[in-house]
Amino acid sequence: MAAAVLQQAPRCEARFLGVVPYAEGLRLQADLVERRAAGRCDDQLLLLEHPHVLTLGRNADAAHVLADPVRLAGLGVELFECGRGGDVTYHGPGQLVAYPIIGLDPRRRDLRRYVRDLEEVLLRVLAGYGIVGHRVPGKTGVWVERHDLPPAKVAAIGVRVSRWVTSHGIALNVRTDLRYFDLIVPCGLAGSAVTSLAELLPEAPEVPDVAARFAAEFGAVYGRQMSLR
Repeated sequence: MAAAVLQQAPRCEARFLGVVPYAEGLRLQADLVERRAAGRCDDQLLLLEHPHVLTLGRNADAAHVLADPVRLAGLGVELFECGRGGDVTYHGPGQLVAYPIIGLDPRRRDLRRYVRDLEEVLLRVLAGYGIVGHRVPGKTGVWVERHDLPPAKVAAIGVRVSRWVTSHGIALNVRTDLRYFDLIVPCGLAGSAVTSLAELLPEAPEVPDVAARFAAEFGAVYGRQMSLR
């Protein structure tokens, strides 16, 4: 009997880009989505940080931005409308942002499953640092329990899928200055607390280290051969 031939897992190139202005990140994603949809590149995973910026998804309520333009300008915070799902969120230094640009194969062309799998990647990353994360029914993202405090959101998710190629993605608070979340109603969830790895751990890891762990767990969950550079 001929030996069975195992199908090789698709390749995914992961890149840690450092701090990238939000507009540049949008341009880079748009270019990669076109290339990936045309079959001109492998799957990509962009790992980076952004300067201070507020982003509004397709379903965002402008009233969830609590600061006026003058205050935002004084704080050096940009404001962008973007094509992802979700409401308003904050990105800034010390926060890991991951943008997967991957082609979803026919067996996984389910947006809800794609988002749940992103949550699974985040839960595994947290577990690697000894943190137990959890989902909240009816909401998107990952939360953690805190002693004598309400549960807090540690990671947000907002995605876009075009021609079954993904873009946008996740934001995981690592060493984030959480005071900037006071400028918004995070993800439109009034009264929702936010936290970071720096608050949860005696010694917070550096963002590039978390990025490497995220890339490894992403490959495991999505069945990709990862190369990180």
